[in-house]
Amino acid sequence: MIDFIILMKQELIITVIIFILLLLKIGTDISNEKILNLANGLLLLNLAAGFVGNQQGMLFNEMFLTNPLIVLEKNILSLGTLIVSLQSADWLKKHDHVPEFYILLLCTLLGMFFMISAGNLLMFYIGLELSSIPLAAMANFDLGKRRSSEAAMKFIMSSAFASGLLLFGISLVYGATGTLTFSEMAGHITGGSLQVFAFVLLLSGFAFKISVVPFHLWTADVYEGAPVAVTSWLSVISKGSVLFAFVSVLYTVFKPMAATWYNMLFVLSVLTILIGNLFAIRQNNIKRFLAFSSIAQIGFILVGITGSSQLATASVVYFVLIYVFSNLAAFGVVALVSAVTGREQVSDYKGFYKTNPVLSWVLTIALFSLAGVPPTAGFFGKFFLLMSGAGKGNYVLITIAALNMIISFYYYLRIVKAIFMDANEQPIERLIIPAYAKLAMVICIVGIIVTGLAGYVYDYIHSLSFGF
Repeated sequence: MIDFIILMKQELIITVIIFILLLLKIGTDISNEKILNLANGLLLLNLAAGFVGNQQGMLFNEMFLTNPLIVLEKNILSLGTLIVSLQSADWLKKHDHVPEFYILLLCTLLGMFFMISAGNLLMFYIGLELSSIPLAAMANFDLGKRRSSEAAMKFIMSSAFASGLLLFGISLVYGATGTLTFSEMAGHITGGSLQVFAFVLLLSGFAFKISVVPFHLWTADVYEGAPVAVTSWLSVISKGSVLFAFVSVLYTVFKPMAATWYNMLFVLSVLTILIGNLFAIRQNNIKRFLAFSSIAQIGFILVGITGSSQLATASVVYFVLIYVFSNLAAFGVVALVSAVTGREQVSDYKGFYKTNPVLSWVLTIALFSLAGVPPTAGFFGKFFLLMSGAGKGNYVLITIAALNMIISFYYYLRIVKAIFMDANEQPIERLIIPAYAKLAMVICIVGIIVTGLAGYVYDYIHSLSFGF
């Protein structure tokens, strides 16, 4: 019983928080501000608990696994969740369903945790569904806006199709190997035709979840229609969790098929970087711009995954950590501007520096990090991803990725130019930054600085990735 509590500590804490919020909802009336304070306090407690009293082990006949690397991945997601909650506070204060938002958010996070800790394909699938279905309701949380409902519909339809592909692939893998346990499955992978077809289905399902081209078509519409808080959650936390699970499945179950899936990831990474970059250049809506930016970032992550090594695992986890700080810093500014003014066009940010210098610098640092401009953390994140991909000796792939970094500089700097250099007859008025949003921005900027300058962060992650 003690082992059960220790090994599933993070999942149990989230479950307890969900029940606390549920009791508050069905109990006496309580103001939104008090609920927000309580929720943020509980999320901070959840994050702190993830760093103490951890053990390595397994439960339920290897269906649930945990080790230091998995714990770190969960802590990254918990940190991102806390930042999203802090950024959303001003928007949620005016909403009628604050407890419901946090219940859905935490149910999604709970599913992600089970997905990351899965040592069995069925446990993985259950975690994936638990993390996906509440997201559709969250995308529809702007109840008075039609585009929010459209975003939820597009997301649930795409998610259902991706889940169907995954489940079909899982059934074929079971038929080909006779087991669903990761540790046993790897010994039965021979690269036969049925197994390759099953892997293609699994890869397609994963590709939908993380917006890999050509499975990305839902992304921009859902990002634009969903509330900014949900968009930031989708772009960072949701994709980060699926990437963690994808790397685990790829390197533990399908390692014997590395030569086969390397070619697939090569093609997908090139397409994803190119399409993401080219479409990002054309976007006028800031949320759609960040959507295609995130698609391009996934392409760079796929380049790192092709390395199929301990370095690849460490570089992916390190980049996701940097991406949490960088993307959430950008979305924090966008969320504040959208909540106060309702303006979401790129042209709205012209002359932004004259009225909001602090927010301008926060957004600029975030965009520089996303672009990979040295000495920001994003540069080192992409450097390690490219170094991982270079481990296979395919310098064509590395060259294509590096050239696309130059393309990405153009569309990120286009936003920076609008902020600092372009004139605007109707600039965004001076905004008062709420306390919670200010705290979230400080966390993000400090995170970008620390992960970029402190080499021990990557070294620590690299030391945890032994055995992958």
